[in-house]
Amino acid sequence: MPSIDMKGPYFLTKENIDANVSKLIGNYVLGFSDENNEFYVQYVGRSDKNLNKRLKDHIDEGYIEFAFSYCDDELEAYFTECQNYHDHYSTIDNNIHPDKPNGYDFLSCPHCET
Repeated sequence: MPSIDMKGPYFLTKENIDANVSKLIGNYVLGFSDENNEFYVQYVGRSDKNLNKRLKDHIDEGYIEFAFSYCDDELEAYFTECQNYHDHYSTIDNNIHPDKPNGYDFLSCPHCET
């Protein structure tokens, strides 16, 4: 299983999000840890504006934990999400390729050219 280079995991609660995640651009994964503390990714995502708010959108969806990383801009966040999506495609709930950031319709995913 590919590893993730992110902070966490933390339990997916409003309190943990507020205590650990800023209102910045970034990427995240949702999932769970097994008895050996190995994290299993079930969902990958990003926020081009406010990672704190975006993670809160998932609180009542049944995911247990999250991990995250910050990015310098929307392009870095998009390319990181594409990498995470393709690395974990066989185990995630996402069934649609990550969207391109607004204004960047000319971009292609470096992994599948979508």
